[in-house]
Amino acid sequence: MHIDVNNAFLSWTAVKLLNSGYKKDIRTIEAVIGGDEKTRHGIVLAKSPIAKKRGVKTAETLLAAKRKCRDLQIFPPDYRWYSHMSKKLFDLIRKYTPDIEIISVDECFLDYTKIYNLYGDPLKFAHKLKKEIYETLGFTVNIGIANNKLCAKMASDFEKPNRVHTLYQDEVKEKMFPLDVGDLFGVGRKTKDKLKQLNINTIADLAQASDLYLSRYFKNQAKMLIEHANGIDYSEVNSQEEQRKGISNSTTFSYNLISLDDILTKLQALVENVCLTLRRNDKYAQVVGVTLKDKTFKNKCHQRKLKNATNSTDEIFKLAKQLVIEMWDEQPIRLIGVSLNNLTENINHQLSLFENYQAKQQNTNLDKVIDELKRQYGSKIINKASLTNTNITKKYD
Repeated sequence: MHIDVNNAFLSWTAVKLLNSGYKKDIRTIEAVIGGDEKTRHGIVLAKSPIAKKRGVKTAETLLAAKRKCRDLQIFPPDYRWYSHMSKKLFDLIRKYTPDIEIISVDECFLDYTKIYNLYGDPLKFAHKLKKEIYETLGFTVNIGIANNKLCAKMASDFEKPNRVHTLYQDEVKEKMFPLDVGDLFGVGRKTKDKLKQLNINTIADLAQASDLYLSRYFKNQAKMLIEHANGIDYSEVNSQEEQRKGISNSTTFSYNLISLDDILTKLQALVENVCLTLRRNDKYAQVVGVTLKDKTFKNKCHQRKLKNATNSTDEIFKLAKQLVIEMWDEQPIRLIGVSLNNLTENINHQLSLFENYQAKQQNTNLDKVIDELKRQYGSKIINKASLTNTNITKKYD
């Protein structure tokens, strides 16, 4: 199941105002959550349904929004309160199972398989959970139910708000194939535009495309795109309990990162930091995750399992880079995070015929030399050439 708060920032602000005696529910009036109009942060972060009907768009300036809504009311964001409400939501869900994967402040995946025998029919459970969230916490959610995470996420994005939808494997052709290819989870604006240039306009078009043909344009990403279009996804729900056994590092920037080169440069520095910690603890990572937060504070998370557990900076960066390229939709980025999960103390490396063992060993030795120099002389004494002039403030979770 994928559980997604409907219009989280607006809903949570509404709950706070009503709890403090405010007479109106801002979800029912022309209202937005926005930054300071006097600064460059004066943009729309969330909008009410009525404001949306008036043409107000997320990320546009408050000045532009007010031109569309003469009676528009603007409320400041309260991130501490949002964090509080987020925790209450996930604590409520954890009453039923610890197997949840939090992917942003307002959404998570729930592995229902392990509790099916306890609570029975998933559709009835989802409606019960949705009702309990509203009656206990005061806001609505959408819940998507499917055979895998991808389809659950797609289902929760169907008609909103306050709905439960299914997208089982035998429903993919009926419910998902007719959708615009840009509606497929993980397809950003850049990928969508390229697909449409190839006359791939719907998810059905992508599902039936040739892997060989698409690989000319999308390389290794082609197979994943076609699998996702067919509703195929093998990723597992990684619970928070598992993630606590990992290492993560994130940083928020004081300016927007607008180019892929800039994003990847910052990403490399973060990978360098988490890998340094990984090696100091004599651990190897089996799963790499990347988080991107855009200028509207919307999170995107992507993770993938490594072929072999590793603590190599180069190997981990290679996968992290691939994850960024797959999910970045050219929106300005304000936060990047890297996580290494499913850590192990043992490594059973299986070399393929095409791997160069000597080069791997040299790279491992280089990582050890750099680690030792940093230990003796400080973290800024040396970096690999591609990390030079990248200033990242460590913030470990």
